[in-house]
Amino acid sequence: MTSPRTTNLSLVDTDPAELAVDAIVIGVHSQPGEQGATSGLAGTLLLASGAESIAAAFDGKLTETLALLGATGGPGEVIKLATLGTVTAPLVAAVGLGPEPSGAAPAPETLRRAAGSAIRALAGASKVALALPLPDDSDASAELRAVAEGALLGGYRFAGYKTRPQPTRREPVAEVLVAVPDAGDAGAQAEVVRAQVVADAVRLTRDWVNTAPNELRPPSFADAVADAARAAGLGVEVLDEAALAAGGYGGIVAVGQGSEAPPRLVKLTYTPEGGGNGKRVALVGKGITFDTGGISIKPAQGMWEMKSDMGGAAAVGAAMLAIAALKPTVAVSAYLPMAENMPSGTSYRPGDVITMFNGKRVEVLNTDAEGRMVLGDAIARACADGTDYLFETSTLTGGQVVALGKRVAGVMGTPELCERVQVAGDAVGEPAWPMPLPEDVRKGMESDVADISQVNAGMDRAGHMLQGGVFLREFVTDDVAWAHIDIAGPSYHSGEPTGYWTKGGTGVPVRTLVQLVEDVAANG
Repeated sequence: MTSPRTTNLSLVDTDPAELAVDAIVIGVHSQPGEQGATSGLAGTLLLASGAESIAAAFDGKLTETLALLGATGGPGEVIKLATLGTVTAPLVAAVGLGPEPSGAAPAPETLRRAAGSAIRALAGASKVALALPLPDDSDASAELRAVAEGALLGGYRFAGYKTRPQPTRREPVAEVLVAVPDAGDAGAQAEVVRAQVVADAVRLTRDWVNTAPNELRPPSFADAVADAARAAGLGVEVLDEAALAAGGYGGIVAVGQGSEAPPRLVKLTYTPEGGGNGKRVALVGKGITFDTGGISIKPAQGMWEMKSDMGGAAAVGAAMLAIAALKPTVAVSAYLPMAENMPSGTSYRPGDVITMFNGKRVEVLNTDAEGRMVLGDAIARACADGTDYLFETSTLTGGQVVALGKRVAGVMGTPELCERVQVAGDAVGEPAWPMPLPEDVRKGMESDVADISQVNAGMDRAGHMLQGGVFLREFVTDDVAWAHIDIAGPSYHSGEPTGYWTKGGTGVPVRTLVQLVEDVAANG
């Protein structure tokens, strides 16, 4: 089940006070109260740029009125005010931007979250205009991209499975106008087109992650990705269970053999016109459509969220659709290993020794460490096909959440490429933090009977996130720069909506992957 894009976005350079819309969104900053002020409201709000004509229509009383309604300017806060005819729009929505930045516009991520919060708060409105601060110079592209992405993603809602009408459920905003200095500027128009392409990919990722696991098992997931990829003009190869067994993909076969829904490996290929810049990028994403833990079964509490264990494959597959639309000058191949990790009489077992695609033999100690098994095969296949850079992403370890929380991904691999991932993640609002791959962690994974143990041989969970990275390194050839991005925390949001994140799948790290591919296209 998928949710079509319900929010269309365009640019406008008309005076915001004169726009015929249902609501106009402005930004407000918080600032310290004045010493000795007789009112606790004095000095607590500062209008952001872009709201000048709205403020003038209120005869300078806008900030005072907003403060009376409880506005503080805190990040993401949305306060609504009926305009009573002072401007064309019947409603003003003031979204908090936090303290005013010194000498600069708010950070792009601040604007992205503010736009998302405002559009979500205005659900039920048909047309909304955003008059948020955008610099009138060559640096405006990052801020405009952020506002556009935030608006498109903040309006996301999964279609869901409810059979009865929900009287209190309001439809997402259908149309968003972004106020800019020059709506006809080619660069600004290009940013809107890019934002719509990338946001569509993020929304599709969210849809796939949010789909009930009985409706998205490996064969149907592979079909969905393959159909979308063919429609986008990508090359598609799908290996079924027989082809996987014949091809020596021992890890994917082992994990998938416990389920009646057999495993798949989907390869997608984008070839730039004219051959591109000569560089090759491989993207790999973990596609465990449901993870019970297998024989090493998980606790029941929270297991329902394991429908999101295919978030890496969903992000990679959707990112390829964005890449096909954006047409970067670099060749990109994607590898999506898909399996369902189930306990049954045919499941793989602790103690099994599995021969992987590259010939290495792995001793299985914990069947709940299944992601690295399917990824090892996919990484080895990507290296065998040939690539210069390999970016792999997966909901791999609970250790990532323990170490870095639910917003920051862990990244391991070639140091230079990890730094590149961090820079890209910071640019798009998907932060990642480089982690080491210590030799003592690898030593702890020595097996008495195979080339490597799947986890620490003594079942010591210390450095659990790092164990995953150390294991995956075994399947990367020496000539390939690589980065493993562990998104166990940021790929799924189980709390209340915040910023442009709704509850459920987040779409992380689609925007990082697209940014990295564009970076390689531009800089090699």
